[in-house]
Amino acid sequence: MILCITHSRDFYNIDIFFEYLKGKNTPYFRLNSDQLNHSQKISIGQNSFEITDDSGNTVKSEDIKAVWHRKSWQINIPEELDEAYKNIFLKEYSTLRYNLFTALEHVPWINPFEIENKIDGNKMLQLNLAEKNGLTVPETLFSNDADAITAFFHSHCNGKMVAKLHGVISKSMGGENFLSTQIIDKDSIEGIADIEYCPMIFQPYIDKEYELRIVYLDGEFFTGKINNSENADWRIAHGNYFWSEYHLPEKIQEGLTAMMKEMGLYIGAIDMIRGKDGKYYFLEVNPQGEWGMLQKDLNFPIAQRIADNLIKRMKTNE
Repeated sequence: MILCITHSRDFYNIDIFFEYLKGKNTPYFRLNSDQLNHSQKISIGQNSFEITDDSGNTVKSEDIKAVWHRKSWQINIPEELDEAYKNIFLKEYSTLRYNLFTALEHVPWINPFEIENKIDGNKMLQLNLAEKNGLTVPETLFSNDADAITAFFHSHCNGKMVAKLHGVISKSMGGENFLSTQIIDKDSIEGIADIEYCPMIFQPYIDKEYELRIVYLDGEFFTGKINNSENADWRIAHGNYFWSEYHLPEKIQEGLTAMMKEMGLYIGAIDMIRGKDGKYYFLEVNPQGEWGMLQKDLNFPIAQRIADNLIKRMKTNE
């Protein structure tokens, strides 16, 4: 059985994945991370666990042979719970969830849980590993110091800088609830003083030809090009944007493959831009990043390849 860790509002990608597993006669269990709370019956012993979801479906740890960590959302807190107990509720259920996930570390994962958390939570580490493996990265500062940011702006940014959060409110590719990437110029740099309340990542603005969303899957690449050259982030801009299939240069593929292997990731959604200077700039890799638009618009069989990878490794691990 393959355990798929996702959330209650996930669809399309996950539906394709499950349909493919049905065709392969491979059993699966859907575990909604946001509903790992009082709505499910959960028992963890020293060597095993058992979960019964709100529909009465039960899974035992000994039956799980592989895991796709699709997405983890924050655990839902019941509205009727007294305010004084909400922090305790969230803390204890989060601890329970962590115990569940780490109890399965001996089976194949996409991606390994602890490794994924480390990479996803450290964009500066990502940039260092990308550069180490021959990729071009922009000069970068992660800071809450207005003086340091101002100095970075004047020394590296040629009058225009990009500011973005380390994380985002939503990882939706449609831009819903997405906190916009901000552009800072000579006028707006004067208002940077409030940065102490929200540290951000700063990079020089790069004049670009287009953006790339690259799905790396264990040595295979699925790359889409979005025709955005004007806006800092196409997801929160209005325009006639569309995806087209793109072939990455071999040198870039080699660098990305080496980087992903060093990171220990089987899959990741990689953002790069092609600058007007002809260079390919690595921006970040999101281990749980969105790729449904590439599967839908470009007919990339990403969900099927994820299933194939897990089935193969599951059999090898027997």
